[in-house]
Amino acid sequence: MNNSKVGELIYSLRKEKRLTQKQLADLMNISDRTVSKWERGYGCPDISLLPQLSELLGVNIESILDGDLASNDFVGGNMKKSNYFVCELCQNIALATGDISISCCGRKLDRLEAKKATTENQLTIMDIDNEWYISSEHPMSKNHYISFIAFATGDQVRIMKQYPEWNLQARLPKSKHGKLLWYDTKFGLYYQLI
Repeated sequence: MNNSKVGELIYSLRKEKRLTQKQLADLMNISDRTVSKWERGYGCPDISLLPQLSELLGVNIESILDGDLASNDFVGGNMKKSNYFVCELCQNIALATGDISISCCGRKLDRLEAKKATTENQLTIMDIDNEWYISSEHPMSKNHYISFIAFATGDQVRIMKQYPEWNLQARLPKSKHGKLLWYDTKFGLYYQLI
């Protein structure tokens, strides 16, 4: 950990929030000399102060300790290239159009890598009344089920949550082309092109 980098980051974030050293110190119940010491690189915040400092400055603790805010490149917005995240504990689903650091249930989530569906694990797709009717023979048990289905085109993503012990059935407006993705709780993220 580089005290100078941490101090520079605290200084710039404090300025962004339009806070004086005294105001930040008062909010944290510490002295303004302590904040000054951090910003000049002569020390770092105590570990017990990091959660409150993180909240006041609007950044995560990891960024404070790194002394750097990593910015992402502009992605262009093609929704077919979206990134999906699923919490293994609560099955919470997150979607991002670019690189992102995200956590759930106190754990950092990794981006899911989509695998091309093989013949045996593809979903059944039928054209009915100008809609895609999607189904599967998946057992959908409590311990092994398809958590969600997502249909991504260049400009939009539609996500449909699925539940254990329910039959997998979904309808989508028919589109010329897109990417159908689904998350199998046991085997991960799959996709097939429509």
